[in-house]
Amino acid sequence: MTTKSRGEKRPENIDRVFDLLEEMWECEKNPPDLAHEEPLDGLILTLLSQNTNDLNRDKAFAALKARFPSWNSAARAPVEEIAGVIRPAGLAPTKSARMAEILAVLQRDFGEYSLRGVREWSTDEIRNYLLSLPGIGPKTAACVLLFDLGRPAFPVDTHIARFCRRMEWVGETTPPDLMIPLMESWVPPARFLGGHVNIILHGRGICKARKPECGRCALSPLCPYDRRKGETGEGLPLSKE
Repeated sequence: MTTKSRGEKRPENIDRVFDLLEEMWECEKNPPDLAHEEPLDGLILTLLSQNTNDLNRDKAFAALKARFPSWNSAARAPVEEIAGVIRPAGLAPTKSARMAEILAVLQRDFGEYSLRGVREWSTDEIRNYLLSLPGIGPKTAACVLLFDLGRPAFPVDTHIARFCRRMEWVGETTPPDLMIPLMESWVPPARFLGGHVNIILHGRGICKARKPECGRCALSPLCPYDRRKGETGEGLPLSKE
């Protein structure tokens, strides 16, 4: 089956998989509150998460907010100072430059360092605007839409990309950015937030990149990866991240 044909057909087992994930992790029943009062906080937090882990992202964001309590003060700071503060997140020179560019664009477009002005826009308008900002790609835009603005979007990070590939919902070479519109077309919007977080927790706790714990996974009977592993032994290649 080609990547294209996979992408055109909704997986037959996707509803059952989401049901089982919900039985395990219950984030649809108890959705986490991940919203920021200022959507710009969510945007910068996700920008810092690029090419690093959550721990380093959170360290960098906490240091940034401690040094610059307002985005006005951050906008006035030299880019080199910003880079020094967010260094735990990695790629600090690039991320600090992108941050400065984003702040300048928001000041130009809204007259303030804020994304509150997009709240009344349509989801498509918000997504397109976010994608126009320097350094902002589909995953970051989807995160801000879903978590900070309460709009229907399905971000795809490394955990979700790995999960979708192992379930053979997409091809091994399908990039995460192309998985986002697929998941948004396959999954009912009411399940976006809880379903997204369920997969994240499953990826961290069971369906790990290295040594996935398939023996204690309720999805094993539905999982092609587990079936292939059983047929060929433990020497399967790691899923591409």
